[in-house]
Amino acid sequence: MNKTMIIKAIALAAASVAVGAQADTLKKIKDTGSVTMGVRESSGALSYTLGDGKYVGFHVEVCTKVLADIQKQLGLAKLETKYQPVTSQNRIPLVQNGTVDIECGSTTNNATRQKDVSFAVTTFVEEVRIAVKGSSGITSIAQLKDKSVATTTGTTSVQLLRKHERANGIDFKEVFGKDHADSFLLLESGRADAFVMDGQILAGNIAKAKNPADFKIVGEVLSVEPIAIMIRKDDPAFKKAVDDSIIAQIKSGDLAKTYDRWFVQPIPPSNTKVGLPASDATKAAWASPNDKPVEDYMKK
Repeated sequence: MNKTMIIKAIALAAASVAVGAQADTLKKIKDTGSVTMGVRESSGALSYTLGDGKYVGFHVEVCTKVLADIQKQLGLAKLETKYQPVTSQNRIPLVQNGTVDIECGSTTNNATRQKDVSFAVTTFVEEVRIAVKGSSGITSIAQLKDKSVATTTGTTSVQLLRKHERANGIDFKEVFGKDHADSFLLLESGRADAFVMDGQILAGNIAKAKNPADFKIVGEVLSVEPIAIMIRKDDPAFKKAVDDSIIAQIKSGDLAKTYDRWFVQPIPPSNTKVGLPASDATKAAWASPNDKPVEDYMKK
């Protein structure tokens, strides 16, 4: 073994030790008295910012309650929650490397991601749809031929777009926003003819638009996807603590009330309604809590 190989071997060993050390999230939280929550800037009513470092939304509230339960479990008099904005591109690496302890955004649980991270039980089942301007005349994905279609870099919607492009022989131009607000701006400004994304993210961005009535969600359901809170892999104690809290919120009816607060009632800052009652698929996930990936939903 030459010198270069020895150095690489040592580096790999050190990385393995570091990852192993980070895997005990409950110990990390107890030792530091703090926890870092991954949040999103514009993930519809699931997770978004009000500015000045304040983050709100369905998943942010669910996670806040999870962390309150964990604080009690650990017997901590105080637990400081730090907020770390993440994007579709960096959310998984930031969970893996220990920067984020619990990611409370809009992440789809799929088999590929399960190789790198773990997911709590599903809290929301999403339908991927198409948002367009009402004046566009577009009502289905077939009408996207030769159009510009926006989606957000690093999301599963990119794969869905490519899949449907191949399946239907539709040629369209893909334009990418760096986050969901940026993607919606592409549609709003006319640089894109459509925005393909999770329905609640589309609805949330439409609700916050200058003229919400100018937009509508149309077309086929492109995918049904379980959305869940993301945590580090191979940390069963922390996963159990998170799952136990969510399941308790489900059983008490509190999760349904939290959902209603963010998706049915007016939300800040403009006090507009997303107007998206819990779907049958979401209610089914609550009735039988599980962490099944999207591939299991595709088999149905």
